[in-house]
Amino acid sequence: MTAAPRPTACLALADGTVFYGRGFGATGTCEAELCFNTAMTGYQEIMTDPSYAGQVVTFTFPHVGNTGVTPEDDEAQDPIAFGMVVKWDPTLPSNWRAAETLGEWLARRGRIAIGGVDTRRLTRAIRQQGAPHVALSHDPEGNFDIEALVAQARAFPGLVGRDLAKDVTCVQSYRWDEMRWAWPAGYLRREGDAPRVVAVDYGAKRNILRSLASAGCDVTVLPASATADDILAHDPEGLFLTNGPGDPAATGEYAVPMLQDVMRRKPDLPLFGICLGHQMLALALGARTIKMNHGHHGANHPVKDLTTGKVEITSMNHGFTVDSQTLPKGVEETHVSLFDGSNCGIRVADKPVFSVQYHPEASPGPMDSYYLFERFADAIRERSGAA
Repeated sequence: MTAAPRPTACLALADGTVFYGRGFGATGTCEAELCFNTAMTGYQEIMTDPSYAGQVVTFTFPHVGNTGVTPEDDEAQDPIAFGMVVKWDPTLPSNWRAAETLGEWLARRGRIAIGGVDTRRLTRAIRQQGAPHVALSHDPEGNFDIEALVAQARAFPGLVGRDLAKDVTCVQSYRWDEMRWAWPAGYLRREGDAPRVVAVDYGAKRNILRSLASAGCDVTVLPASATADDILAHDPEGLFLTNGPGDPAATGEYAVPMLQDVMRRKPDLPLFGICLGHQMLALALGARTIKMNHGHHGANHPVKDLTTGKVEITSMNHGFTVDSQTLPKGVEETHVSLFDGSNCGIRVADKPVFSVQYHPEASPGPMDSYYLFERFADAIRERSGAA
């Protein structure tokens, strides 16, 4: 009888639980918070989403890697998630767009992965105990110091109180004109005059910027540390707040005063926020945010628009949420999760200022939520026409 092959990777949880499997991608060890994502597609987009900074992602769908990777699908220049956990080892890609295998891509980008894990058991553990701290290690020789790995997991500082937007934001401003992908031309460039929009980058996904360009916006991206003076120097006709990672209260220490200053000086300026941008807006308006047990991560989350009664199928990626009980007078809750009732959208009464917790650019519906970009662009045009 042939002996089972020696594990080449292991995942150690802070409570001492250890999962063994087969490593692929880069070798080494990383410490992170562990979350699970229920999406059936989009593993490359998930791994390159800056909102996953400080996290290892467990994929509940077993077929990961079967379409390979292509540079066109990156949401950032490099993978941001620290690592990935999957049930089955990735197969050779079967897709005409594939430029390389998932394993090759992860190894070249320095990201660790483990296959052969009982992801159903792992997901149940996350749901029951909350997002645990973990150490993920890949050693082709299978040599692991389990006590040391558990200690590393326990020493991970977690995400509460950490401003991770500063780690993933751009270092200088830039213009963006690439639009959403369209068959058969691919990514086209926006041309001609368009309303000026400043996007504050807390960890922007490329497809969010593409969606703004496709909605007819002339986009200038500024770093997360941008001040009100920095923003208003561009004479924007609209302000956009991007997605991003970490504790919104920590990022809010500098983002909230900036937003309050902009809204005080330009009270009628159209403003739209997504994900962390939604949380920044809520904090600036006087609400609070709280850490969730295991967060929302997936492409199948039903959200109800309270203003129309419509239900949208949305993509989500967040471990913190706006506490709707703390929304001040004059701020309306517009969207709620049909999974747990948590807040998914707000707007300021009688002003073109609104935000959503989910990702309308990720297209799980596939176009259920694109109207939000059009609403923002329309608000800018209406204000400009009245000016």
